Amino acid sequence: MPHLLGSAYLLEAGPDHLNDIYDKESKALEPWHDSPGEVSSHDWRDYLGNPKYQRAYLDFFEDELVLNGYDWHKVLDKYLLKGKEPLINNLISGLGHPLIHLGYAYELSSREIAMEALSMASVTYDYMHKYLDNPSYTKPSASGTQSLLEILCRVQQDSRFDGLSTQPGPGNLEPLFEKHEDAVLEYWNSWQISDPTKQFQASQMAAAALLVAPHKPGGNSYDFFIVHLLTTSHAVRILLPLLPVNIHVPLVRQWWLLTIAVYIAQLRPEVVLTSVTDYDRKGRGWSWVDKQAIQGEHALDPHYVKAVRAIKTAAETWGDEDEFYLKAAVRFADEFDGWGGFGS
Repeated sequence: MPHLLGSAYLLEAGPDHLNDIYDKESKALEPWHDSPGEVSSHDWRDYLGNPKYQRAYLDFFEDELVLNGYDWHKVLDKYLLKGKEPLINNLISGLGHPLIHLGYAYELSSREIAMEALSMASVTYDYMHKYLDNPSYTKPSASGTQSLLEILCRVQQDSRFDGLSTQPGPGNLEPLFEKHEDAVLEYWNSWQISDPTKQFQASQMAAAALLVAPHKPGGNSYDFFIVHLLTTSHAVRILLPLLPVNIHVPLVRQWWLLTIAVYIAQLRPEVVLTSVTDYDRKGRGWSWVDKQAIQGEHALDPHYVKAVRAIKTAAETWGDEDEFYLKAAVRFADEFDGWGGFGS
């Protein structure tokens, strides 16, 4: 709920629309379930990755918030950034939802959302953390490049992934790492970061391209899992200026690892940039895009609204002389007819 409410609010939606969002989203929320036990400062890491402790983690972090005088930045500093294997290195668990949630906490300056983000990172904690925590997984690449789209093109043509699955979906992620870890890490390490700002800018364009470029007009719906690569990229953009400098490159590389994994899990759709660059937006601009996000047919779809806003804020951040982001946003908003990519 915070994602859609926050996005609509930041797109300047009126109070009636925000109330409509709340009414719709609140009906879909699952009721709280008591956890098997409490979590304390002595054992909080013992239950990482156990969703049954969701309520216990939230209670624990909210208690820590009180003990720290409601300074939620102090709580994040202690539990997110510090320690031998800090939670910051596993924000891409749960399809990146902890990362997205944390981005909204900072963007909306909300201590409640921040504590939820910590809880989410705790209960979705998984095997992906080791690739950031253990430096042995980061190795020099013989085929390094600064272009993400060049690497994704190589991945798309790599026959080693051909037999992974006949159906897309997040169920392909664990088998991918079990069967093809070396190949995934080969591509992960291929991205050479020498100019972090410029290359992160390029990564945001790649995230928008991954969502919009593979879609064929009148074809299948937009990919529900690939849209998370765009919304997690948006979260990274929010967080980078606000987190310690030593976190910046690992956080971007963490997003890149998720991107490679999800792209392969969704069966490596071809990214044809000309489907965006040559798109005729028919005079429609950002005001039209905004109207679709807060008044259009899909204005109550959280991922649709988040995607539109992520593309728009990327354009605002980096500029959009060639109108790549505007064309991508107009095309997405115009052609969107629901989500796909779930497999059978």
